[in-house]
Amino acid sequence: MVLLGKIALGFGAGVLMMGAYTFRQGVIRVDVDENGSNGSHVHVWAPAAMVPMAMHFIPSKQLHHAGDHAAEFMPVVHAIAKELQKYPEAEFVEVEQGEDHVVVRTHNGSLLVDVTGPDQEVHVKVPLVTIDDVADQLAEMAPAS
Repeated sequence: MVLLGKIALGFGAGVLMMGAYTFRQGVIRVDVDENGSNGSHVHVWAPAAMVPMAMHFIPSKQLHHAGDHAAEFMPVVHAIAKELQKYPEAEFVEVEQGEDHVVVRTHNGSLLVDVTGPDQEVHVKVPLVTIDDVADQLAEMAPAS
């Protein structure tokens, strides 16, 4: 019985550590809600650490191709992600036109994009650390100049 308890404790500690590692960067959230009687609602929440890890499973040929196309923009993306981390609570863009409303801001180290319209609402949250990690990985895949 003691052996079974030790196994359960080890398993529980392992699951806890894996959960802490997975959620250390936060959560990527995408919520899309269509208003109306037949509107659909899509809500996707995923651990942000999953994206840079998943990039290791993309065939290198495809990743090099993406790196080729994105190479010139990755230093800018990296710099923006680093600078945005200095502003944990800031609103950068707010556009209101008729019933449409768009807000781009940072909150608790994440980039938030909220789009609200008469027919649809879209909310996206991505941790800035994840944006920076993906930019670094794509920059590494770019050809040397």
